Amino acid sequence: MKKILNEPSSYVDDMLAGLCAAYPEHYTLASARVLARTGGAQAGKVGIVTGGGSGHLPVFLGYVGQGLLDACAVGNVFAGPRVADCMGAIAAADGGAGVLTLYGNYGGDRMNFEMAQEQLESEHLALASVRVADDVASASPAERDKRRGVAGMVLAFKVAGACAAAGHGLDTVTRVARKAAEACRSIGVALTPCTIPESGQASFQIAESEIEFGMGIHGEPGLWRGPMKSADALADEMLDLLLPELPLSSGDRLAILVNSLGATPHEELFIVYRRVAQVLAARGVRPIMPLVGRYATSMEMTGLSLTLMPLDDELHTLMTAPADCPFWKV
Repeated sequence: MKKILNEPSSYVDDMLAGLCAAYPEHYTLASARVLARTGGAQAGKVGIVTGGGSGHLPVFLGYVGQGLLDACAVGNVFAGPRVADCMGAIAAADGGAGVLTLYGNYGGDRMNFEMAQEQLESEHLALASVRVADDVASASPAERDKRRGVAGMVLAFKVAGACAAAGHGLDTVTRVARKAAEACRSIGVALTPCTIPESGQASFQIAESEIEFGMGIHGEPGLWRGPMKSADALADEMLDLLLPELPLSSGDRLAILVNSLGATPHEELFIVYRRVAQVLAARGVRPIMPLVGRYATSMEMTGLSLTLMPLDDELHTLMTAPADCPFWKV
């Protein structure tokens, strides 16, 4: 393992300390593994909380900020947060108007947030929950509730955060968060693995000449593994899976995220976006505020994901509303 660290066991805690030291105006540690907005919860505003394993920056904790999230429960690399930290994040985000937990559809995250919510609801705290399940490679449309949550979480964070910042109540914030989550579709491709600091082992093995289409952000198996393809061929195949699930017509608006899984450079992302834009233009679909860059990574994995979310007037307004965190400003 060749990584810039002190001890593998202190990797996450050292990262959190550095993040807060670099951006004290944005981040503070409410406890060892709960990152919150500096200044605490905003009175009268619905709080929004997420949580998940480390190793995916800016997801999850990076999107704590104005017009986005209020707190995040932080797990070890690729491991869900503890129940106590989920409870701590909810408490850190509670401004008296209720709290929405918004996170990816993974077994550990789901179980621990559900346990935290059960305990806190007995204290008469108003809570709601939305899970993002946007990875089309992980289950069929008929079993959407089994899909993994990947980069579509970023768009759901933005929509829910803007709605809460506008002063809406918990029911409305939950509704638009669910609307965004259900609208998102994503697919990823991986070229090389990453190394998990605690184990020193690669997340998966793949030949130098191969690519895995549909692989998950933790190295979960994809749809096929085979020889490398051109950028245009990969973009076309990704769109062939995503577009049939989206009701798009000429003139419709679409949020687009071309996301690096860590090591893939911006140059290659823009080559893929070029092809995506060509295909959508031919259909008369209008990209709104396209995002190209590192928004949901997997350590130093080489690869990318493509996320699409159709926008109606409500989602368009919320996507383009102001937001501010060190990793994304609107």
